[in-house]
Amino acid sequence: MEYRNTLEFAREADQQDPLRSYRQQFHFPQHQGTDVVYFTGNSLGLQPKRTREHILQELDDWAKFGVEGHFYAKHPWFSYHENLTASNAAIVGALPSEVVCMNQLTVNIHLLMVSFYRPTPLRYKILCEAKAFPSDQYALETQVQHHGFRAEDAILEIAPREGEYTIRTEDILKVIEENKDSLALVMMGGVNYYTGQFFDIKTITAAAQKVGAYAGWDLAHAAGNVELHLHDWNVDFAAWCSYKYLNAGPGSVSGAFVHEKHAHSKLPRFAGWWGHDKSIRFKMEKGFQPMPGAEGWQLSNAPVLSMAAYKASLELFAEVGMPQLIKKSRLLSGYLEFLIAEVNKAVSGKENTPLEIITPLEWNQRGAQISMVAHGQGKDLFNKLIAEGVIPDWREPNVIRLAPVPMYNSFEDMFRFAEILTRILKSA
Repeated sequence: MEYRNTLEFAREADQQDPLRSYRQQFHFPQHQGTDVVYFTGNSLGLQPKRTREHILQELDDWAKFGVEGHFYAKHPWFSYHENLTASNAAIVGALPSEVVCMNQLTVNIHLLMVSFYRPTPLRYKILCEAKAFPSDQYALETQVQHHGFRAEDAILEIAPREGEYTIRTEDILKVIEENKDSLALVMMGGVNYYTGQFFDIKTITAAAQKVGAYAGWDLAHAAGNVELHLHDWNVDFAAWCSYKYLNAGPGSVSGAFVHEKHAHSKLPRFAGWWGHDKSIRFKMEKGFQPMPGAEGWQLSNAPVLSMAAYKASLELFAEVGMPQLIKKSRLLSGYLEFLIAEVNKAVSGKENTPLEIITPLEWNQRGAQISMVAHGQGKDLFNKLIAEGVIPDWREPNVIRLAPVPMYNSFEDMFRFAEILTRILKSA
């Protein structure tokens, strides 16, 4: 697509967009009577309009059946999580048996690390990216401490080279090789929340396993955003939240992946009733017998109201499919990248050209998110954007994150943003 910095081009691109009707499936916050330019789907996705009816269905069945809703609701609660399995598996590139929805993200990371972080006096180190999301940092820190190690000894953080923003795959592989005798686990974010860098999961996973370590991934910013093939990539385990690109609502239920090679594993785990073999679950007997596959890591029964919201969004993903979403995502984020360069041209006479994209420009190293440094601007620029009806995300010290989500963002959104941004910078 040959981009142009005109409203006419943006509207023409929207008319040609095969996914344009899906914008109407979502509720947009309003600013002076019009839809905001919503760029924070990487933090909290917009609400699908069908979410309300999905939740009301479960409330109505609760009122009608009481406890019998576990078996007689329209979507019986006893097996409700199974309604989410196939769509989640398609989104992350997994077999249905490798996926389960349960708990929240950091809870799942801890539960999976019970099984996959089994340190010994000689093999105890965990490799993660520097500036991982704080929840991951705290999870890793407390896990190694739980096993009697010091975080400063056990956690290896790989950072970008001096003067660079993103981490080179070759540097990650080098650290893995240098620590091959002491590395127990590679645990990284699939897409870095700060820069938007999409790591080479396949290559890094293979390198970790080659030296005898497990490989696990936090896919909070990856699921529903980038192309994933967890089964084919031989990933040991992964977890993701559902409220970002997956639009399941604030604090909604998480997803987890365990590769089929571990389906009948004797790996230790924390057990709960819902992970027990469902064919004998109600015999209420001692002796945990895990279900095969990812379901064997469940603890508790399904949070149905939360899952109902997730189910509403997953229906949309099933209708569209990840290939179509990724195709549009590349066009949309490419247009945003082009427009940011146009904004810099428009304000080039100003002292300090202010905007620098720190997200990789290569398609295989990024998803929808574009992170930019606002040189010399500070948070004042972010606040002015909010006042003009643009909702981006601010990260200290000077990064504005923009996530043009292909399910509901438009090319006209990109143009409106660039127009507003240019006006703000020219008046500064």
